[in-house]
Amino acid sequence: MLVIWGRSNSINVQKVLWCCEEMGLAYQRMDAGGAFGVVSTQRYRELNPNGLVPAIDDDGFVLWESNAVVRYLAARHSAGNLWPSHIHMRAEADCWMEWCNTTLWPALRPLFIALIRTPPQSRDRSAIEDARLRTAAALRTIDMHLANHEHVAGEAFSMGDIPLACCAWRWLTLPIERPALGNLERWFDAMTKRPAYRRIVMHPLS
Repeated sequence: MLVIWGRSNSINVQKVLWCCEEMGLAYQRMDAGGAFGVVSTQRYRELNPNGLVPAIDDDGFVLWESNAVVRYLAARHSAGNLWPSHIHMRAEADCWMEWCNTTLWPALRPLFIALIRTPPQSRDRSAIEDARLRTAAALRTIDMHLANHEHVAGEAFSMGDIPLACCAWRWLTLPIERPALGNLERWFDAMTKRPAYRRIVMHPLS
């Protein structure tokens, strides 16, 4: 059976869990990271030398880095669905998955950490506002893209939607001022109707 190591409130672990739930793929999740520790143990470092979550063990095949795991699982178990058959759609999904890691999450993460995991008396208001503005600017990019796309990689839900929707839940749940981004909000509303997304991602931030 597929084993997924990582705490359930981690954005990167949620990507993998949601992917599995969409496919109806059986898995066992092992608590690791955050308050659970584990990631500094020799056993875990043999799975993921970076000491981060998630890591998976798929009948002896070990893989880490959340987007790589999502791609692998989608390719193996959902060819033609989460893993688009058309090479251009697949490349577009891949492109936006990378954009989430290189552009959106680096902007959003400091905002999330400051407002959810930092005591109020220790928050840097200037840094929070800078992160809010940088995140809003990044999201305008995907909002423009979604003006002509039902989903990230075209008309159908795919692996490309997964990282963005995990980020979007955090952005749209944080107690902040947000610009109106109608295309993103329309797409997000569609995500909230997916049972697997509701089960895995739509929980109070922690």
